[in-house]
Amino acid sequence: MREIIFAEAIGEAIRQEMERDDSVIVQGEDVGRYGGGYYPALKGLWEQFGPERVRDFPISETAITGTAVGAAMTGLRPVVDIMFADFVFVCLDQIVNQMANMRYMSGGLAKVPIVLRGVSGAYANLAAQHSHSPEALFCQFPGLVIVTPSCGRTGKGLLKSAIRCDDPVIFLEHKMLYTLPPSHVPPEDDFLIPLGKAEIVHDGQDVTIVANSWQTQLAFRSALELEKRGISAEVINLLTVMPMDRDLIFGSVRKTRRLVAVQEAPPMCGITAEVITSVIESGINLTSAPVRVTGKQSPIPFSPALERLAVPQVEDITSAVVKIMSK
Repeated sequence: MREIIFAEAIGEAIRQEMERDDSVIVQGEDVGRYGGGYYPALKGLWEQFGPERVRDFPISETAITGTAVGAAMTGLRPVVDIMFADFVFVCLDQIVNQMANMRYMSGGLAKVPIVLRGVSGAYANLAAQHSHSPEALFCQFPGLVIVTPSCGRTGKGLLKSAIRCDDPVIFLEHKMLYTLPPSHVPPEDDFLIPLGKAEIVHDGQDVTIVANSWQTQLAFRSALELEKRGISAEVINLLTVMPMDRDLIFGSVRKTRRLVAVQEAPPMCGITAEVITSVIESGINLTSAPVRVTGKQSPIPFSPALERLAVPQVEDITSAVVKIMSK
């Protein structure tokens, strides 16, 4: 069984889609002649497909994203490398006013099949300007699909589906995923994970834990720890944050009647709030009040010790589950 790292899985997805479809292009800063070898996910693409399909841009996220919108509307499928997800805030007009709205405003005549990739999240001591988890922010803008893989397998399968999607996709790759050891990733060209579908990564009977991205890794580790305490936790990996797979969440919570929702971002207006609200509005009878585990309402500190306090840890998820099980 072949095992590869996360970066190789992302690169394989892009390469296979470029081989399958000549309209798929890559553009961004240092993606080609001067940088493709530096970024493992893009290594070799410039040499294989050339400068017409792997396009180096100057340092202007606005230009990178704006030209991608125009390219998509004229028949191409740009995969935009925005480096750190924090840099998307520079080009919000292109994303929010143009990319997200054009298909609707044209009555479906203009498709905008863009994938905007960015490395997100904390845990790497990169301080406040390089550690955001902006997935909930983009859920405010109809027309965007928001995807957050959690490993190499989901990274490849979701990215291939995202590239084939006719709607714009914000594809957030948590930087800690790049530190995972090699794991099994199906090599097939036709390996796809559908957008809008969550998955159960750990079966359980006592409590449902809903998470996404790197937090899924932490929730899974917490579930293993909880097993030692006699608590059976079911872990749901959202994968696609928008649209959200509420049916899978509801089915699990109807079984366990307890819910812990986890996100890395601060609590206000977050993914956990949406998960909990959806469950409550569904009328499911819960044994105890749902609990959320989130980052602090604070910028991410540079100090490793303070950063650890600012974002969820495995023990925080475990403590939340123990607490809810005691009620």
